Amino acid sequence: MGYYKFENLDVWKLARQFTNVIYKITKNFSKDEQFGLTSQIRRASVSIILNIAEGSDRKSDADYARFLKISKGSLDEVIAGCYIALDQEMITQKQFEFIYESSHKLAKKLNALINYLKKT
Repeated sequence: MGYYKFENLDVWKLARQFTNVIYKITKNFSKDEQFGLTSQIRRASVSIILNIAEGSDRKSDADYARFLKISKGSLDEVIAGCYIALDQEMITQKQFEFIYESSHKLAKKLNALINYLKKT
């Protein structure tokens, strides 16, 4: 592996793991939410990983940073959706805390890469 630039990025690998966690946890959501909250949270988590990948092939650091900022916005969206899921008792407090901690690690990696790109 490693043909694509993004495959070698720790932030992309972490986003991939995060997306897998989101998919596993949302499998247990009510079928009534399949086209609502489940879909929204999943799409937002997918947006994180896809924007990291797409941005990595951009020709300028500024353009790449823009895609990473979109990823951060999608990460915020996942967390907001998870608050709703918690409030509606679709996930447990323990699941929420795991997602929240995982998101914090991912956000730190995204911020670090954005700051690096600003300096170059």
